[in-house]
Amino acid sequence: MNSELILRGHIVSATLDVPDGVVAVDGGVVTFAGPASEFPGVLPDQAAAPGFLLPGLVDLHCHGAHGSDFSEGNPDGARHAARYLHSRGTTTLLASIVTGQPGQLVRNLSALRGLAGEGLIAGSHLEGPFLSTEQCGAHDTALLLDPDPGLVSGFLGAAGESMVSMTLAAELSGAFELVDLLAARGIIPSLGHTAADHPTAAAFLKRAAGGLAAGGHSTGRRRPTVTHLFNAMPPLHHRSPGPVAACLSAARAGEAVVELIADGVHVAPETVQLVFDLVGADNIALVTDSMAATGLDDGQYLLGSLSVTVDQGVARVDATGAIAGGTSTLLEVLRTTVAAGVSLRDAVTSASAVPASVLGLSAQAGDLRPGMPADVLVLDQDLKLARVLRKGAWVNSSG
Repeated sequence: MNSELILRGHIVSATLDVPDGVVAVDGGVVTFAGPASEFPGVLPDQAAAPGFLLPGLVDLHCHGAHGSDFSEGNPDGARHAARYLHSRGTTTLLASIVTGQPGQLVRNLSALRGLAGEGLIAGSHLEGPFLSTEQCGAHDTALLLDPDPGLVSGFLGAAGESMVSMTLAAELSGAFELVDLLAARGIIPSLGHTAADHPTAAAFLKRAAGGLAAGGHSTGRRRPTVTHLFNAMPPLHHRSPGPVAACLSAARAGEAVVELIADGVHVAPETVQLVFDLVGADNIALVTDSMAATGLDDGQYLLGSLSVTVDQGVARVDATGAIAGGTSTLLEVLRTTVAAGVSLRDAVTSASAVPASVLGLSAQAGDLRPGMPADVLVLDQDLKLARVLRKGAWVNSSG
């Protein structure tokens, strides 16, 4: 086998755990991934590297990085953020937009449509404006609305096929009708920023799962998601189980995928391990909820229209003190997840294969299989990043 590039190390993916493995790349695609002893070509004269080879990571929920916010409507800034995240190991991502004025949301979606066409992002995720005022988090309550099909039509017109998911609160008037509209288009309804009771949350997820499964569309998207489980929803209580219990049950049944911001700030490490124990890695998507401060120092930033202060890596809205997204990359979230007691293979599965499947991209991202685009992370023994290969090309890590 005459491959342009041969990488050797401990391969860890959803389908492989090979201590002495080889990933071969030719023409930008993986041509072999497996034990070095089974490689059909000539190996370089070297021993197995002491580090790891992982598939590129996939983030379903990130708002920006390195000084740029996807909610700015600035294509150049959005390109900068996406390329920075690529260089830090997130080779596939949805660009998330926070609540804004409808006109601004249209402009943002239109700008991100261009980035999706360039292959820099997998599409857009609209977080709002159909959210609970009681569980608004880092969203401007003055801009929150009840579901409006007319507005959604405008959003879809601006985004085209690049709009992939939308977060909404199940208890709002018109939410279930909007679930039907989205699912019929292959757009993922995501339950979040909600004060719904248990029956309402459970019915939302079941309706969303049924709608996606029955749609017959070609996106390959079959499961709804839960926007950052635990955050921006009432806590689990033994006499009032609320949305958390409904989400865990749906995930356990394989009918939903729950997002976890396992960055050591949003969710306690014991809770992270508990969720993996309860629902399994195949039903969890690790996410960052990253904002513009990711990769930069503490200081003052914006998240949408809200002023945010980052102190010791924790972002909070100045006016309310609410946590305002994350400042970690997905690789950092993966390391924190492993430190919480989750196995490396489970953490990798939830940061790559699962979100790729949610997006309907299992054949293009999230694993290392022959014929797939070569998205490969080269890590050292401490899971620190050495190099990033995206679509068969090394990514510039400057900046």
